[in-house]
Amino acid sequence: MHILIIEDDRELCQALSLQLAANSYTVDCCHTGTEALYCAMKDSYDLILLDRMLPEIDGLSILRSLRKNKISAPVILTTALDAVSDRIDGLDAGADDYLVKPYDTEELLARIRALIRRPRAYQENDAALSYKDIAMNADTRTLSLLAPPPGPDGQVQLSRREALLMEFFLRNPEKTLNREQIFIRVWGPDGAVEDGNLDTYIYFCRKHLRNLKSRVQISTVHGTGYRME
Repeated sequence: MHILIIEDDRELCQALSLQLAANSYTVDCCHTGTEALYCAMKDSYDLILLDRMLPEIDGLSILRSLRKNKISAPVILTTALDAVSDRIDGLDAGADDYLVKPYDTEELLARIRALIRRPRAYQENDAALSYKDIAMNADTRTLSLLAPPPGPDGQVQLSRREALLMEFFLRNPEKTLNREQIFIRVWGPDGAVEDGNLDTYIYFCRKHLRNLKSRVQISTVHGTGYRME
């Protein structure tokens, strides 16, 4: 489970990082708004812990930018501002949860577990996803070329698992997704799955792309995972 902490208080960030690591989470830390945007756009995270008051770019602006760029990872907004209006502003900007500082670490861990267990609270406005020359409708589980030839060759029907896998890639194009991230998103945090199952479904998705004669590929990043490019 990969978490990004965005917090300008370096001592607090270090303490949180150690506590999360002790609970088997992988953690990255950022201390400025500019650094945070770069990290959040570059890598795929299972959850983001975002401080509202940051140097360079404030937390609400970062949150709006992430949602505008279809970064759908759950976000817990943290701040010393405890007015109801401040909480409403954070939730309206796209936060999934809100914690007022100082907060208890056990409560933070419980909120993280709750957000990771449930389906993503933030979803894009429609079911259509696209990248380069392909598009997928997540509702009907159909993958197609954006400019298909006449006839049935320009579209394929995906199984439920294939659709979940392809959706994850399409929401994170040109990003390396590690195997653990894929297992969690496609099979769930408590899903019982053999390691070879992922390779089998990657093979199926690659075959669908070849059958559509798409330029898009799912590349193997050796020792890490896979990347749609």
